[in-house]
Parts: sequence; structure tokens; C-alpha cells
Amino acid sequence: MIRFTATFSMLLLLMAATSLAQSQDQSAGSYVSDVWVGDNGDGTYTNPIIHADYSDPDVVRVGDDYYMTSSSFNTVPGLPILHSKDLVNWELIGHALPRLYPKEHFKEPRHEEGVWAPSFRYHDGEFYIYWGDPDFGIYMVKATDPAGPWSKPTLVKEGKGLIDPSPLWDSDGKAYLVHAFARSRAGINSILVAQPMSPNGTELLDEPVIVFDGHEEHPTVEGPKFYKRGDYYYILAPAGGVEFGWQLAMRSKNPLGPYEEKVVMHQGNTDINGPHQGGMVETQTGESWFVHFSDQGAYGRIVHLNPIHWEDGWPMMGEDKNNDGIGEPVITHKKPDVGQGYPVQTPIESDEFDSNTLGLQWQWHANPEVFWGFPHGNEDVLRLYSTRVPEDFTNYWDVPHLLLQKLPAQNFTATTKLEFHPSNEEIGEQTGLIVMGRDYSYLSVTDRDEEGLYVSQTVAHEADGGGHEQEITGEFVDSNQLWFRVEVSGEKGDVQCRFSYSTDGENFTEIGEEFQARPGGWIGAKVGLFASRPYENYDSGFADFDWFRVTENE
Repeated sequence: MIRFTATFSMLLLLMAATSLAQSQDQSAGSYVSDVWVGDNGDGTYTNPIIHADYSDPDVVRVGDDYYMTSSSFNTVPGLPILHSKDLVNWELIGHALPRLYPKEHFKEPRHEEGVWAPSFRYHDGEFYIYWGDPDFGIYMVKATDPAGPWSKPTLVKEGKGLIDPSPLWDSDGKAYLVHAFARSRAGINSILVAQPMSPNGTELLDEPVIVFDGHEEHPTVEGPKFYKRGDYYYILAPAGGVEFGWQLAMRSKNPLGPYEEKVVMHQGNTDINGPHQGGMVETQTGESWFVHFSDQGAYGRIVHLNPIHWEDGWPMMGEDKNNDGIGEPVITHKKPDVGQGYPVQTPIESDEFDSNTLGLQWQWHANPEVFWGFPHGNEDVLRLYSTRVPEDFTNYWDVPHLLLQKLPAQNFTATTKLEFHPSNEEIGEQTGLIVMGRDYSYLSVTDRDEEGLYVSQTVAHEADGGGHEQEITGEFVDSNQLWFRVEVSGEKGDVQCRFSYSTDGENFTEIGEEFQARPGGWIGAKVGLFASRPYENYDSGFADFDWFRVTENE
């Protein structure tokens, strides 16, 4: 459900009527979602500012521009880069990590691995992103332009369980880095350590020092962000876990401690759980703001914006509505003061496939092979070739050639138009529209037998545990041109998906049963496309996708 004034809604409708293409112009940065807008159009915003899975966000400001990145785990490309002028309206402008490293390791889906909790910084004319890979160590990439190109990753510190790094360059030329530990790899957690770093940001020096131990009062402290303001060094970090945690601020006059701490935001009387990991940024007008996530199950870890006011040298977040001395997340609030108004825009969702590049919203399940699919410059379609699944195929959880994007709102409809061209060498090729997670379901068309093409719904429960697929129902069709649709609605813990198809683009037939989506590994459920075959052949069949559109539910 979109929240904004009626006047502003009419304006958006007029813009859409002027030109559908204009509303979907990725290069112009003018995309406005049909299903979720955080800007209310009256000088206020409503959380979440982005109702999509940008987990562990961090923000940096350079001049009048704001840039954000987030965790991407096993999805490729990784490290999304978003741009904003006002901290409310965001455009997806690229990715800092075209492939996951080590490349060979990530040729298969590595759920819950990969890019964890990045920090975004600007220093001496360059943008830096640090992140922890829990199996390999702390990485860094840098660029002079946040839209890229970005450098190849530098392994700043090798080791198991090193996560959530955040650098700080001090005014005296020295540099430091703070990070946490993943218990699943290191055997320890709930502590933060800091140590000196080389001024060029490429290696850590000396030995780490514990700067905070949360075991007694603040268990599962993680996700630290390092700042300096005035005479104090600050570490901001969530504790208590993703579902029920709170925000801590720590401060010291020495970057290596000792630190004192204070709880600066908690859920309070709101329904915004966590509120979990994020980053602080100061506007050009001197205001302080906190961007963070709230976990919403299959919808993912969605992005919230909260004001900060400084009280006795502490960054108090949100608003203290019950007078307990701790802030609570806001729902609707006045937008940041950035000097002027900026147009509404949202991260891209729909794709007409009329460009020589994929829309930036798409991510693969693992490092892609070049033969999985291509934009077709002569046909204005996306062509996915039927790629072989493993011989011991059980379900799609460990199949890499899924092309997916984040769920963009609580309620939305995703529709795609396709033409299916199986090779006819053997039967069994299929293509379709999938909602992917630990449970998943898809609508597919299969070259089944001599009777022709077969449309069906398939479900797999406990896919991460090896659960087998089950065909719910299906029927033969007499056309290879099809429209596939999934309608998504619900709330955290009850995200329902209903599939339908059409052979003319106007009359849709519901098929199968309602499916309840589940999140994936540290990510929300995703929606997208695939084309597969169960055998080897000399010339794969393919599916041409004409477009993929996200709209409001009817």
C-alpha cells in the first residue's frame, strides 16, 4: 500500500499517463514504483523508505549526494549502490561487486555466505566499501565514482568468522578498523575488537583489542560502525538479535577505548522490530540521521530512516514517546532538511528488456556463466537458455541459474510475457516465474511429451533441507506465447502468493493453490525467472521474455 497525499497521487498518475516508458526509464533515474513510495509528497516520509531487502544498510554523504550499500550475501552482482539527494528517495545506480570472490567457490549457490554487513566510507577523494566474508576474511573495494568501476577486492585481513568491519580515518592521518565475530565460524561472538589499519586501508596493523564485551547486558552485539565527532570516537552497534534487539552507542576519547555505552533506540511500543543494523550520516545542514533495517520475514530486511538528536554527547535515535529516555522508531516524520525539494524516485522493479543490459534490480543465485542468458538487442527481449540442472537434482535451492529480484512491497503483482522455444531434442525443458526461498513455488511451461506444452504450478517445502518438488496441478496449452503472473499479499509471517496464466494477455486463469512464501538464507524471498533442462544436448532451447512488470494488485 502506498502512503502519500491524494494530490501527489494524482500527479503521479498524470506522469504515468504521459508515458509508460518515461516512468520506467532507468537511465534517467525517474522510476517511481506503483507499489511502494516512502515520500508522502507533503514534506514528510513514512517508514519504511524502501520496502525491499537492503539488509545492513550503510550510508555516506559527499557534498549534496548520499550513497548507500547493503549486504548481498550469495546474490550476484553484490554490494548494491543506491543514490539519493534527500535520504528518502533512492535510485539503484549499480553494484560494486560484479562477481563474488573467490570466483570458483561462488559458482554454486552459497546460501548465508558471501557479503556480510558492509561499511561505506569516503576518504581522500575515494569511496571505500569494507565487508566481512565469514569464511575468508575482511575485504575492501574502492572507486573514485560510486557508480563504478570499482577495484577488485583486496583481502585486508584473512580469517574465519571476521564480520561487520568498519574503518575510521582520523584527523592525524592514522586509521583504525572495528569488527565483530560470527560464532558459527569463530566460536565466539558478542565482542567487538578494534586495531590500527594502514593509512591506505589495505591491511591491519598490530593486534586487535577488545573494545566492547556484550555478554552480560548486550548479547549478540554486532554490526559496529565507527565515527568521530568532536573529541569523541563513537561505535554504533545493535545488540540483542535481529528480531528483538536494540541500538547501542559507545563513546571514548581514544579509538581503542575504554568505551562507555548507552542504549539509544529500541522497539518500545512500536511494531518495528529490531530495530537493527545500520549507519549514521550527517546532512549538509548539520542534521544527523540513522538508516537501518527491520526484519520482516519473507519481505526481507527493509529500510527505515530515523532522526537523531544529540543529548549530552549521545546520539539519541527516533523519538522518545514514552519518556523512558530511549528513542523509538518513527512511522511518519518530516523529511531531512537538505535545502530544497527533490523529485520522487524509487529503486527500479519493472523491466521492459529493451536495453542491451539487464535492469540493475536483477541478481543471479551464484556467479553466472556467460551462456545462461543475454539481452537480445535485435528483439528487445531477455533470452534465457535452458540450462542443465545437476544430475542429482532435488530442487532449485542449489541451482545457480535463477535470475531474481527483491520483493518490492507488502502487496504487488508481478507479470511477465514470454515465448518458449524448446529444442525438441528431448522432452523436459521448462521455463517459468518463481518465488524463491527456503520454501518456493513456481509457474512453468514444460515441453512434456507429444501432446505439447504443459503449464503447471510446482511447490517445494523445506528446499534448504532437500525437500522434493511437488506438482500441484497443470494443464496443456496450445500456444508457446504466454503471460505468467503472481499476486503477492499479506504481512510478516503470512506472505501469500497466487499464480495465474494467460494465452492472450487479457484473460488470466488461476492455477494451483495459494503458496506461503518463506525467506531464504539471511535474505527475504525473491521473485524472478528461470529456464532449465534435465539433460545434455547440443543446442539448448530458450525462452524470450518480452517484459517483467510490477503493478498494484487488482
